[in-house]
Amino acid sequence: MSETTQDGGVAVSAAPPSPDDGLSPAQLAEKYGLSVSGARPGLLTYVKQLWGRRHFILAFSQAKLTAQYSQAKLGQLWQVVTPLLNAAVYFFIFGMLLNAKRGIPEHVYVPFLVTGVFVFTFTQSSVMSGVRSISGNLGLVRALHFPRASLPISFSLQQLQQLLFSMIVLFAIVMAFGSYPTWSWLLIVPALTLQFVFNTGLALMFARLGSRTPDLAQLMPFILRTWMYASGVMFSIPAMLARNDQLPHWLVDVLQWNPAAVYMDLVRFALIDDYTAGYLPSHVWALALGWALLAGVAGFVYFWKSEERYGRG
Repeated sequence: MSETTQDGGVAVSAAPPSPDDGLSPAQLAEKYGLSVSGARPGLLTYVKQLWGRRHFILAFSQAKLTAQYSQAKLGQLWQVVTPLLNAAVYFFIFGMLLNAKRGIPEHVYVPFLVTGVFVFTFTQSSVMSGVRSISGNLGLVRALHFPRASLPISFSLQQLQQLLFSMIVLFAIVMAFGSYPTWSWLLIVPALTLQFVFNTGLALMFARLGSRTPDLAQLMPFILRTWMYASGVMFSIPAMLARNDQLPHWLVDVLQWNPAAVYMDLVRFALIDDYTAGYLPSHVWALALGWALLAGVAGFVYFWKSEERYGRG
């Protein structure tokens, strides 16, 4: 404040003190109802936000599925052709040259192998999509405000839709080798549901890791290939390891408890008549549920804890 004096000078008077003087930035933000832009919400609030974006998650996954093979002449048929070609290669190398079908009846091995390839590809593709879900969509992450978990969940849902499309061919192969629909086929629903939860948890974990370390996408194919060879995609784990007396028995159990092997065994047991319960590890459904809950909950919480950092340089 200022005023003119009688001799023409200007006298400056002290301004009245501000009611905000002495308040810290945090106190000022609380006083005026301000919040940090992009701050991580509470866990329950975050779940509610995701539920509110459920239509976006479904639409985004369907759009990605449609666009995936839009430039190929065979289009969506590659969803089925790719795993079938992989199965054909594995059958030639492992089934014929290396005789990996030991312990499995001749008429069971082809549906056994194709089922394993399809089911493991579901997990493999979900993980690879999750690794790139944040780092590959930075434009979307930086432009719009939405729960970032929507992206890895959408990519896992995309892989589930792709698997369900491929199951038509899998059913035809299984029936061609003598296993026809029975009530046991309904077990596919809970088995794939649990696997989807497990896959989504892994996708969330690797989405966070991949957002900070893009080079992880180059390393993951080697890790996933090793996982595939240890999961019994091309051979029966107990039948193969039983021929080596030098291996400890607990190693067979550990390999059978491997989550990829658990979900493959459940789908094989549901579809293939002669793939009996003797091929399954004990308490297989408890293992499937446990892996799904462990990966799903741990992956979701791990991803949520870094919510405010996604998309920042």
